[in-house]
Amino acid sequence: MAACLALLTILLHLSFLSKFALGQYPSSSFLTGNITTIQSPVDKDIVLHFKSPPVGTCTTVFPSQKQYTGYVSLPPHKLAPIQQNYYVNTFFWFIEARTNASTAPLTIFINGGPGSSSMVGLFQEAGPCEVVEIAQNKFGTQARDWGWDRSSNIIFIDQPNQVGFSFDKLTNGSLNLMASTVANPPSIAPASQPAYTFLNGTFSSYDANSSANTTEIAAHTIWHMLQGFLGAFPQYNPSITSNKTQSGPVGINLFTESYGGKYGPRFAAHFESQNTLRQTGKLPKNKTLEIRLASLGIMQGCIDDLVQAKFYPIFANNNTYNIKALSLVDQQNAASSFLGATGCQQQIQSCRNAVSSMDPDNEGDAISVNQICKDAQTVCYESVLGPYIQSGRSLYDITQMVPSPFPSSTYLEYLNSAEVQSAIGVAINYTESNSVIGNSFVQTGDYERGDQISQMSYLLSLGVRVALIYGDRDYICNWLGGEAVAFSIAAQSPAYAPFYAAGYADIVVNSTYVGGVVRQYGNLSFSRIFAAGHLIPAYQPETAFTVFTRIITGTDMSLGEPIDLSTYLSNGTANATYTAKAPASAEPTCWIRNIDNTCTNDQKNMILRGDGYIINGILYDKSSDWHAPASSISVGAGYPGTRPPAMTATALPPSDTDSASDTRPDVPTGVYVATSTPSMSQKGTSAKGVALSLGWLVSCSIVVMMAPEAF
Repeated sequence: MAACLALLTILLHLSFLSKFALGQYPSSSFLTGNITTIQSPVDKDIVLHFKSPPVGTCTTVFPSQKQYTGYVSLPPHKLAPIQQNYYVNTFFWFIEARTNASTAPLTIFINGGPGSSSMVGLFQEAGPCEVVEIAQNKFGTQARDWGWDRSSNIIFIDQPNQVGFSFDKLTNGSLNLMASTVANPPSIAPASQPAYTFLNGTFSSYDANSSANTTEIAAHTIWHMLQGFLGAFPQYNPSITSNKTQSGPVGINLFTESYGGKYGPRFAAHFESQNTLRQTGKLPKNKTLEIRLASLGIMQGCIDDLVQAKFYPIFANNNTYNIKALSLVDQQNAASSFLGATGCQQQIQSCRNAVSSMDPDNEGDAISVNQICKDAQTVCYESVLGPYIQSGRSLYDITQMVPSPFPSSTYLEYLNSAEVQSAIGVAINYTESNSVIGNSFVQTGDYERGDQISQMSYLLSLGVRVALIYGDRDYICNWLGGEAVAFSIAAQSPAYAPFYAAGYADIVVNSTYVGGVVRQYGNLSFSRIFAAGHLIPAYQPETAFTVFTRIITGTDMSLGEPIDLSTYLSNGTANATYTAKAPASAEPTCWIRNIDNTCTNDQKNMILRGDGYIINGILYDKSSDWHAPASSISVGAGYPGTRPPAMTATALPPSDTDSASDTRPDVPTGVYVATSTPSMSQKGTSAKGVALSLGWLVSCSIVVMMAPEAF
């Protein structure tokens, strides 16, 4: 039992699980309010409920950028022959590109977990806006310069079912912030904790049987969800829309993160297999849509322990920040445990043999297979990955001690305000991650079932760009293991043997900064991003955007120049050897809606005693410790129904005809293209380049709701 609890703990850490937010009873607008409800034109079984959130809800650079938030709803048994006797209501948030939305690519962004919401990606990483404090008890959003809407239409999806704003059925329950649990029916707060840490509200059912419990089932669900979305919004489907400026398809891009290292390859391979079924007549073309991928991007992916796990102890002892989180003896012991006769490596192989013979469809319904694969997870955690925990260092940033305050959890407050929930038309309170769903994946041993590397090799054979992107400060899905995965993909792809001969070229981000290094041959690339932890865009927004855009446009990852991907080979050193000094560990910030991950034991005891002051969701020793934001913040921030004062109503993006020539320095559009490389030893040295404004010239059961409570 202790081993199972330890394993669950590490997987919950992987997705920042148990970051729950304050509950309440959202308005019934999902059912009766300002919501558009339509059947999908492609599949009448699929129903969409959506709206356009008012200006300021997620502030964008241009007020003309359209946004849609809502749900794609699937009835029970839609996934047959997969067992699915529950409703699926998948939440999405779509934002148009800043320029040329009618011809821009579409990017699907999915966070990991399993069980982690993609609102993490939207508000903490790559979305067009971020949440800021405006005053006491007042939050707003300001536009990000380097949001990925700068070069793409983008949709953030909460999946699988019951994650984030997604739900199976509306269920009233109690959210215990101290214990990081949701239980139903609602009850009163325990006498041992303050009332503000125990909240009654509306959530999903938290029934593990009402969601996917394997990556394979999640892939089937997301395919149907996208059939619904793309059917209702055909203008954003590059597979069927015309492009006036580019020869060949723009394509759809799938970007994932962390556990997305498992989601991404499986989802992409499933999309392509469904395309094949359409072409062969096994799926009706008049009732389905092709989802044609141009690229698969995986950031900080935990893809395959058979390849990556042995690098946990190596990275813990021998990393480019000279941090010894494990002693040499402990490193060697962990390495031996990986290779032992009953060790991690052999257990994973046993799991995969069992899957191949008894659960080849990966539906998680073979009890003996689930147990074998779950046991493999346990062994790998206890003996190989887990010893690092004793160091007290963050799983997501080896340079920081726990708890770490980065990135900010302020957005949790914002998404749980009645004003915002009404603005986006959601049916439940927001929880960043769902531990019940995470645990259901543990119970099937999904983590070790594998086959993602061969799936990526298959994608390469179809001409899909496959990009692996890793920050060099993350432990849990570290870059040494990611690099090994890239080589394994090449090994399974005969046409990609030249990848081994490619060198590490600098990733030139602007005229004075090199953001990392990349090894690239054709459509396969591996990037190491300097000074970035688990959530790369939060640490290095400009670098992450630049890499993202070069991937989706099919340019040279180093400089951003047009290339022939059939022959391109990056030039540089054989190894990525750059080292850096670790930054000082930051002081923790205790967010009430993320107690487990951000508060020290002393701070948790303060909360239980009722000491301190809660201001804008943060625990302070004294009220005077809170400082009002600078006036410039309020000028640049909007909130639902109110545009930022700094955003003028006449601010419009460049038109389709003039965007290619619009390089105004005050307008955050375009991506940098370099013509030379600044020296790594002189990062301030200028390099000639041009900001290319993208004109796509290069390819780039119904429940009775309780009365609302005030919080």
